Amino acid sequence: MRILQVNVVCGIGSTGRIATDIHQALIQDGHESMIAFGRNEAKNCDTTYKIGRIENILTDVFMTRILDRHGAAGKQATRDFCRVIEQYRPDIVHLHNIHGYYLHVETLMKHLKEMNIPVVWTLHDCWSFTGHCTYFDAPKCDKWKTGCGNCPRKGDYPQSWLMDRSRKNLVEKKEWFSGFGSLTFVTPSHWLKDLVKSSYLSSYEVTVVPNGIDLQKFSPKESDLRTKLGLGDKKVVLGVAMSWIPRKGLADMLKLADLLGDDYRILLIGVSEAQLKQLPQHVLGIKRTSSVEELSDYYSMADVLAVSSYEDNYPTVVLEALACQTPVVAYRTGGIPEMADKPYLTIVDKGDVEAMAESIRQPNPFTWELDPSFMERSNSAQAILDLYSRILTKERHGE
Repeated sequence: MRILQVNVVCGIGSTGRIATDIHQALIQDGHESMIAFGRNEAKNCDTTYKIGRIENILTDVFMTRILDRHGAAGKQATRDFCRVIEQYRPDIVHLHNIHGYYLHVETLMKHLKEMNIPVVWTLHDCWSFTGHCTYFDAPKCDKWKTGCGNCPRKGDYPQSWLMDRSRKNLVEKKEWFSGFGSLTFVTPSHWLKDLVKSSYLSSYEVTVVPNGIDLQKFSPKESDLRTKLGLGDKKVVLGVAMSWIPRKGLADMLKLADLLGDDYRILLIGVSEAQLKQLPQHVLGIKRTSSVEELSDYYSMADVLAVSSYEDNYPTVVLEALACQTPVVAYRTGGIPEMADKPYLTIVDKGDVEAMAESIRQPNPFTWELDPSFMERSNSAQAILDLYSRILTKERHGE
């Protein structure tokens, strides 16, 4: 089979690595694979297509910030990409994050429907069925069920400074994402599947495929990071995020540092330049890293990973830390409770920083050998390949 994946990034970040792992699994099985992406540079994939240029991204950012029209720029770049789809003639187009300032969403959707290609769409958040936001837990908003408008998340990604177009956005999404002959959604968690089934997308099939990780890349490592960072005999509590936006709980991590005291050091990966300047002295910050090897070193060096997200889906940082034999304490958020069967994962209520601190203080040394089936990404990639086969078999039989 010939598969084309589409994602905002390729080979970096959790979604980018999920796409490239599927790509590698396809190649290993003798299939053809290509990844189309819109931002940064591609990693770990030798067959790619970059959609558009920086001018398209800047225009989309402007339209989002001023008009609350996200995914409405780069029309010509998306048309060019659609011609690439026609030339490549994939058996299946697999979408991941189509938001992120790089696609003219309406044009892509119209073209896919006209080509009548089976589409698989992995949802990594809630953007596809809301009028604006990627998550709505914090404000406890359910307007996405009734039509949006007067959006409480207008100032969050994809941020709008002026207009609130959420009601119209939702109307347009219903039009763009309806009418597919073959569209199958994939969600990493049952939590997200239940939300999709409560939305206007409920008529489509939804399959749960939990995220996995590459156990060849994430495993316990010996390094001199502790010495380099001057941590001495301090116990290290690690926090990892692509960016420490409010829903990731940066304020809670700072409060945690105060509660734990001088025997501990909080180390945050993914902080911005501005955040780095504002961190208190007893909290260390490091800018984002796209190096899996570097991340694995940090996980291995840490005594515990703290996940303070108030809104999330099925974060791979939990699995990555556990694979490096680092215990995890996480908030009861999104699909994280579905990982509760994993050893050395403690779940506490959202916002209960005291409970998180108390769990971190408990001795929890690793004493187990990792079962490869427990969270290996190759299993997740194989589940996706099996899904492709089932869809194509149904197509051949006209079901």
